[in-house]
Amino acid sequence: MAQSAKVKAPEFVEKAAVRPFGMRDKLGYLFGDFGNDFFFILVASFLMVYYTDVYGLNPAFVGTLFLVARLWDAVADVSWGRFIDTRKAGKNGKFRPWIFRMSFPLVITGVLMFVHIPGMSTGFYEAYAFVTYILWGTLYSTVNIPYGSMASVVTSDPVERTSLSSWRTLGANLAGLIINVVGPMILFVNNKADANHFLLGAIIFGVLAIACYMACYKMSVERITMTETKQEKMNLGQTLKGLAKNKPLLWILIASLAFMITFMLIGTVNVYLFKDYFGNAKALSMVGLLQSVAVFVGMPMVKPLVSKFGKKEVAAAGLLLAAVVYGVLYLLPNLNANQFIGILAIAMFGYGLFNLVVWAFVTDVIDYHEYLTGLREDGTVYSIYSFARKVGQAIAGGIGGFAIASVGYNATLKAQTQETLSGIHTLGTLVPAVILILIFLILVFLYPLNKKKTQQLAIDLAEKRKAS
Repeated sequence: MAQSAKVKAPEFVEKAAVRPFGMRDKLGYLFGDFGNDFFFILVASFLMVYYTDVYGLNPAFVGTLFLVARLWDAVADVSWGRFIDTRKAGKNGKFRPWIFRMSFPLVITGVLMFVHIPGMSTGFYEAYAFVTYILWGTLYSTVNIPYGSMASVVTSDPVERTSLSSWRTLGANLAGLIINVVGPMILFVNNKADANHFLLGAIIFGVLAIACYMACYKMSVERITMTETKQEKMNLGQTLKGLAKNKPLLWILIASLAFMITFMLIGTVNVYLFKDYFGNAKALSMVGLLQSVAVFVGMPMVKPLVSKFGKKEVAAAGLLLAAVVYGVLYLLPNLNANQFIGILAIAMFGYGLFNLVVWAFVTDVIDYHEYLTGLREDGTVYSIYSFARKVGQAIAGGIGGFAIASVGYNATLKAQTQETLSGIHTLGTLVPAVILILIFLILVFLYPLNKKKTQQLAIDLAEKRKAS
């Protein structure tokens, strides 16, 4: 490992009175992203079509809204992460209390996004969309940042952290299973987006989200704390210097940003792909089902694969598989919906492997930040990572809206032109293939923490803490 800066490392202690790490923690952490993604996936998959088909907004306007809101959210993430790192841990921990406090206003705002007042002007709908969507995104930061940061204080063991990452992804995919399978059945009536049904869906998913957040709060334990007497005063300049030197963080930020662009773009375009290109919006339910099944199949494989090959290696292989499959789908434009979905399932398995281990990458780069600087800043580093994902969401939201508009989509037409349909097909196949190949190359050639180096980091960091 590189020579670290001569900064006094924080002393970590594990609370002796709490139960040992186990299944309860995994389930608790699962429920956190289960709750997060009830609305996150609902928004990612269906808010665009709600705005275009219910509010009657121009897709390019919606793309601009998504871009502006996500960039603001990225700033909110970093600000909130920095705020969290300046707080002292209470009797319930440093991160858990914020999940309890902020989940209620977050869910209420989420429901408000899907309120439709008939007969209002386009200007009113544009303003309402801007206010409610940006407010929801800001409140999402206040829950998601402490939730993501919490993984590094639930356990210090690298293998257990990989397990938490897998269970977190499982929680997200359970929410995805419900949203993407049940959602289209609720939200669409006669292949059309229905305002009342969207509001009903938002209320149902909101209640489920609150239940999941409370389960996460009750079942999780923060075991690792920094001793008050040896905690270094936060220094923003020192933090930024450490972040700039943290090559694993920089490259996983770029990879995650690109992946979020792909994932969000796929979610946006798929609605139009199945609704218009295949003429079957209900088929989105099967896509959602198989996406979750792919993760369920991959989850028991991740731990042995990572133990044998490493996180970087497994994630890269999955991305390559997904890229190849999307390329094949682009070359087969005459498939029917069922044939398309059957092949697509292989791609979903591929990028599902990346999703299953990506959060373990984050705990590794948090450790590397401590190794470089001597500062343990879980909230700040995680918020920087979340910042990249939000930028990815912003770009994807903007690109998605502009791309749908650029191929000539017109919500007032009963049927889209053939040129528009071909454009939608390209957006849903070739574009993901190209971006996934780029992410694969970043992981293979630029991200430095392979299996051997990650194991050495854990050893070096443990020794450094003992010597402090």
